[in-house]
Amino acid sequence: MSWSPCPDPIPGDAKSVDAVETLIVPRAVDIGEMEVRRALPSDKRQMVGPFIFFDQMGPAEFLTDQGIDVRPHPHINLATLTYLFEGQIQHRDSLGTDLAIEPGAVNWMKAGRGIVHSERTAPERRKTGQRLFGLQTWMALPEAEEESDPAFLHYGKTDLPTVEAEGLTARLIAGSAFGVASPLKTASDTLYVDVTLAPGAKAPIVANTEERALYTIHGGIDVDGDTFAPGQLLVLRPGDEVTVTGVDDGTGAHARFMLFGGAPMEGPRYIWWNFVSSRRERIEEAREEWRQGKFSTVPGDEADFIPAPEGRPKIKRAQGGVFYP
Repeated sequence: MSWSPCPDPIPGDAKSVDAVETLIVPRAVDIGEMEVRRALPSDKRQMVGPFIFFDQMGPAEFLTDQGIDVRPHPHINLATLTYLFEGQIQHRDSLGTDLAIEPGAVNWMKAGRGIVHSERTAPERRKTGQRLFGLQTWMALPEAEEESDPAFLHYGKTDLPTVEAEGLTARLIAGSAFGVASPLKTASDTLYVDVTLAPGAKAPIVANTEERALYTIHGGIDVDGDTFAPGQLLVLRPGDEVTVTGVDDGTGAHARFMLFGGAPMEGPRYIWWNFVSSRRERIEEAREEWRQGKFSTVPGDEADFIPAPEGRPKIKRAQGGVFYP
């Protein structure tokens, strides 16, 4: 297996050595049971490819009889993808899905015209407590797919291809990289990879999709000479091929980061609460449908739900990766 080397920087051209276009430090958001770090959307950048929402959950420690209880809530015109490093979450949705997700596996839920789901800690996990650490992302759907039928796909850890070479380990969640491809069929061009690097090991990041970013999980990484700590989102310059190197901190610890991105949407997207759409009026419609109880319920979890925020929605519009009122 081989990869193309990165091009040499051009003397006197500052842009040729500035691999990172935008640096985002996630903001802390309290969701009740734990604090999450939200990298997207931000004031600096709202979307990277189809990714319009990027949350780091934990790491959090739940003691006996504790856990998460994200009550049933709706989504439209987007797909969610949950990926864990530690712990377990029980997913239920209005399609009748009732499935636990564990580290290294993928839960991909396409909302389409509308879906409702809940995420909770299973009773057996509450008895012993657990650590929970992972990511939840939303991907906007192409306009032609926004009102499609909702769907749910699950891939176990062993279903996803893994590359191991010279201190690099990469699991393909979506798209193609490092010579392999994920079996997950997304609605648009999407790249999502879990990468681990030994100290000094290198990962060449080719420009095989229009928009790309890195999100650091733990350990330090070097991107063409600049070092970045955990918990940062680095948007890469379009078209550049860069090299990521695992930083040697003297402990032998490996670095871990997510490589993600894809083709941008064909037009701007609106976002409010749990709704994303290319049409502002569609979000207004969905808000009213949820208020009137017109969404389907989650079998086995019908007694509880999250009400929509009160007051007129402050819907935001994204174009060129920046918020507009």
